Amino acid sequence: MTPERLRAFCLEFNASVEEFPFGPETSVFKVLGKMFALSTLDARPLTVNLKCDPDEAIRLREEHPAIVPGRHMNKRHWNTVTVSGVPDRLLRELIEDSYDLVVAGLPKAERLRLDRP
Repeated sequence: MTPERLRAFCLEFNASVEEFPFGPETSVFKVLGKMFALSTLDARPLTVNLKCDPDEAIRLREEHPAIVPGRHMNKRHWNTVTVSGVPDRLLRELIEDSYDLVVAGLPKAERLRLDRP
């Protein structure tokens, strides 16, 4: 997946926005003010930090060398994924799972507004 495709995919989710709170080089993708993905899109190799269920995070790290504990993040809840090291389909699933985890923590009224009960 290219940096452009990664950005576009993250922005496809309801109410998702791209912000730059850590400087112009680091894209932070948020839903209603809560981060679900973080990437330096011009970095090589391209990586993305994604929120993950703690048990699932351990399993993914064991199965995929390209998935490691989240850099500069809570390592229990975040993974850093080297984009070129996983199939596009898996990467898309991980991004969607991260979005869904963040949305699940929002108040019910906001979840319903996002069409993600």
